[in-house]
Amino acid sequence: MSNTSATGGYISPVVSSSALFDDALDALLQQMVVGITGLPGAMVRPRWQTVVPKQPEPSADWCAIGITDITSMDYPAEMHDGTGDGSDTQQQWGEFSMLASFYGPNGHANASLLRRGIYVAQNREALQSSGIDLVDAGKVTTAPDLVNQQWVKRRDITLRFRRIVETVYPVMNILDAPFSVVSDHP
Repeated sequence: MSNTSATGGYISPVVSSSALFDDALDALLQQMVVGITGLPGAMVRPRWQTVVPKQPEPSADWCAIGITDITSMDYPAEMHDGTGDGSDTQQQWGEFSMLASFYGPNGHANASLLRRGIYVAQNREALQSSGIDLVDAGKVTTAPDLVNQQWVKRRDITLRFRRIVETVYPVMNILDAPFSVVSDHP
């Protein structure tokens, strides 16, 4: 059992954040890229995988995605809820960037389609329902890869997102104190 503010020591959350992290966030972003570009789901892959799959042929259109950086604003807000035994909810805003690399003969068209399509409000609804929204979509850059002594076309685009992460900690209500508060005002 985790500590509370009444026991002292470190406090673990009683309610983990509803924000998506790790594989769940990767899956949401993969669905977004598939939905906007129309690429088949199997052709939008995680950028980094434990077992590296065979790269599709240069004639195939596909995309590799991955979160490249995550930043959180310092000094998150904390609000106390005095109901029951009490708890503190911490709210922390942060941003993360996703790099999407498009390969194949239509790589530039697909990267451009993602850049334009992410600005359509309906395309952001699934993200927004998970507490995520678009900050901006960067420019499409050319960054070819040398694979098996052959240059493979690659187009990169970085999308930046903002979200809030809420976490609940067992910070109890103050029920008794070894002092009294005196006020000049009734």
